[in-house]
Amino acid sequence: MKYFPLLWATLWRKKTRTWLTMFSLVAAFLLLGLLQAANSLFYGGTINLSANLLITQARVSFTSPLPLRLLPQLEAVPGVEQVSWSQFFGGVYKDPKNFFPQFAVVPERWLKTFTECTLPAEQAEAWKGSRTAAVAGRQLAERFGWKVGDRIPLNSQIFPLKDGSRAWAFDLVGIFDNTTADSCPRMGNMYIRYDYFDEARLFGQGTAGIYVLRITDPNRAEAIGRQVDAMFENSPDETKTQSEKEFNLNFVRQVGNLSLILNAILGAVFFTILLLTGNTMSQAVRERIPELAVLKTLGFSNGGVLGLVLAESLLMCVIGGLVGMALASAAMVALAHAPVSFPPLRADATVWLIAVASMLGVGLLVGLPPALRAMRLSIVDGLSGR
Repeated sequence: MKYFPLLWATLWRKKTRTWLTMFSLVAAFLLLGLLQAANSLFYGGTINLSANLLITQARVSFTSPLPLRLLPQLEAVPGVEQVSWSQFFGGVYKDPKNFFPQFAVVPERWLKTFTECTLPAEQAEAWKGSRTAAVAGRQLAERFGWKVGDRIPLNSQIFPLKDGSRAWAFDLVGIFDNTTADSCPRMGNMYIRYDYFDEARLFGQGTAGIYVLRITDPNRAEAIGRQVDAMFENSPDETKTQSEKEFNLNFVRQVGNLSLILNAILGAVFFTILLLTGNTMSQAVRERIPELAVLKTLGFSNGGVLGLVLAESLLMCVIGGLVGMALASAAMVALAHAPVSFPPLRADATVWLIAVASMLGVGLLVGLPPALRAMRLSIVDGLSGR
């Protein structure tokens, strides 16, 4: 620590250059924090999904419907305690930008399947008692300022009514919360009654998009999934059963390999940062060649000069990285309270580990070449400015 004042003074020798380099580092680590948090969200399991839920879909695609006649066979599978089904509705609220997930479900089965969602008893009864009733997650209700008793118009992009109209309307009778973590993606969903939806839609009666199986033992999830799929193998309704997490990741994978895309963006950003910061450090060392020669004259060893230059590079990268990660964390907090139907991002231990490793890696990479030059500098050449 006794050399810190020297490091601090040399770091801010050219204030404008240092500030511009710092801003670049802050921007890079801000981006790293946000993108790695998104990567961790989708692929690291930070979305709070129940381990007791399996999703059974059509083997060809989750967009292909399954007939309701499969229900008794699914209920008879050992280890399955409750079966629900749903159909994606695909509507927008007032404006095409106001899209959020809506599903047609059977209220009684939904309440027994998604036990982590809590709905007041009187609201649950109201949902069961009215065919046009709907319930919404707390996050979704707060997004649009909905309250119980509101009439919610939805324009379905998939299912028209029997008269050809796409204008549906539902009565909001309940707002449910989550008993576990606030990252549950269902908090941004809306659920309507399947019986009303199935009777009123123009086509597709008697089919479901997916079946949701609540199992008694999550350790048997894979075995139960294989048993379910074997029941319908070589039939017109072949199925694919997977965990809820894997099912949700399939939606993400439709865009492509997001992990590869995010890492490629970060790779391009940090390659540019390496060039920029490396040029800054090389220029800073070149300007101080006579001063480094003086340090050696005063008794600093070659290793000591090497350490000082490396420490300066690391100090700059660590300061920029910590500020960038702090801004990324603040941005995640702001996004968590934004009116969007998206699980909140979090900078978990993995994200911070990647960030710290990146700070140290960038600092060493950009500092090592000028540090080696400073170490090999002879006092005579240095004092002469060569």
